[in-house]
Amino acid sequence: MNDTSHPPRDTRHSLPMALLRAREAVMNRFRPMLAAHDINEQQWRVIRVLGEVDSLDATEVAVRANILAPSLTRMIKALTERGLIERAKDASDGRRVMLSIAPKGRALLTAVAPDSAEIYRALEQAYGPERTSQLIELLIELAELDS
Repeated sequence: MNDTSHPPRDTRHSLPMALLRAREAVMNRFRPMLAAHDINEQQWRVIRVLGEVDSLDATEVAVRANILAPSLTRMIKALTERGLIERAKDASDGRRVMLSIAPKGRALLTAVAPDSAEIYRALEQAYGPERTSQLIELLIELAELDS
């Protein structure tokens, strides 16, 4: 039996819609910076993830960067050809692809850092540093509900 006593929330108060609008509001600030460095959002997420570790299995990169495996496969090829990441077979399991950031990828992180920091500063100024920090923590907790 369908419960029709609860109509859907208006889209302004729908959590998925609110999250999408918030993501767009944030990413609209970052997209010009990424475009200036000839990199798209998904590629940037891969580089950011690999910039935090020595190397990772491609499957783990996909999880941490929130990218579907087929998309990551295409990105690995493009990012490797551009010299931004390096790929290698796992010594203990030749089927596993291990990824790491290349020196050129690390240089890109360094080049983007000042612009990225300025965007974060502007966001925190507009939204408040405490609220920004709290929002990030709340979103981490929300995402971990799925784990």
